[in-house]
Amino acid sequence: MRVAIGGVVLGPADVDFVVEADRLGAHSVWVPEAWGQDALTPLAYLAGRTTNIGLGSGIVQIGARTPANLAMAAGSLQALSGGRFLLGLGTSGPQVMEGWHGVRFTSPLAATRETVEIVRQVAAGDKLEHHGAVYDLPLPGGPGRPIRSMLPPAPVPVYIAALGPKNLALTGEIADGWIGNAFLPERADAFLPFLEEGIAAAGDGRSLADLDLLIPVAVEFTDDVDEAAGRHARGYAFTIGAMGSKKTNFYNAAFARQGFGDDVAAVQDLWLAGRREEAAERVPRDIGLKTNLLGTPAMVKDRLRLYRRAGITTLQAKLDGDLQHKVDTLAQLIDLVHEVNAEPEEQP
Repeated sequence: MRVAIGGVVLGPADVDFVVEADRLGAHSVWVPEAWGQDALTPLAYLAGRTTNIGLGSGIVQIGARTPANLAMAAGSLQALSGGRFLLGLGTSGPQVMEGWHGVRFTSPLAATRETVEIVRQVAAGDKLEHHGAVYDLPLPGGPGRPIRSMLPPAPVPVYIAALGPKNLALTGEIADGWIGNAFLPERADAFLPFLEEGIAAAGDGRSLADLDLLIPVAVEFTDDVDEAAGRHARGYAFTIGAMGSKKTNFYNAAFARQGFGDDVAAVQDLWLAGRREEAAERVPRDIGLKTNLLGTPAMVKDRLRLYRRAGITTLQAKLDGDLQHKVDTLAQLIDLVHEVNAEPEEQP
């Protein structure tokens, strides 16, 4: 396993932390994109302030840009960073795409597949010609013609954020990496078989070990585990209640597959009824505890063993506090991961 970091990058202190993470040997930094900051602008700035750390979009929303525009941005970032850019993609959801971007949330699987195909075609230096269900390039009946990028060819590793079975299978089939949220390592069977299904469908000889499995986790070293677990559980109330509609919430569906169906349904009902404090209290403590790395160093190390056993290859640490606290926590986590990596692998 290896350690990445994630978080919004808005000012000097955020940049300084990424610089320190680069110095400590973190694998990559992943900048989010929701309905405020975009993911790509900060990465361009970080490319000039760092040396080795990978620069990941975590995640760029499919549909917010044309695939060709996304390919242009990816090529520019590869050139600026010396090949350190990692393209994290996701479909977001209907509330964001239709309410913020004004783009209909239709055919998300086809849009994901075709976006990846177009980005890779451009990155390979081929003339762009694509005739799919979502994108038709050049547009038929007009003056457009196939065009080749002016940038030199440069491969772009593609990661897909996926939670549902069909999107997980697509990720296994076409992506270089998976970004997984709402993930409990004890219930990896709610996710990984779908990735393996897609890998098998690709028929290119790859296995699950060829896919970078990246899981975001909050990291907090503390003796007051109950308080930390409760606080992080409460933080999920917005995700469960508001990150999707009553019928379409990919996080809730993922938690339901892991045994929390009744719980997330109750939290969502309370949230939608305007009873948000009650919704926050209703989130099971186990969701806060087991989707993150909370507790004493010994407890965190035990959790790291579970992620390793599940086959997770990259943990994206989400850290709070001032700069020094985040640097110290990251350094301690990296040390613990090195110790776990040095242990003999458990036999199945």
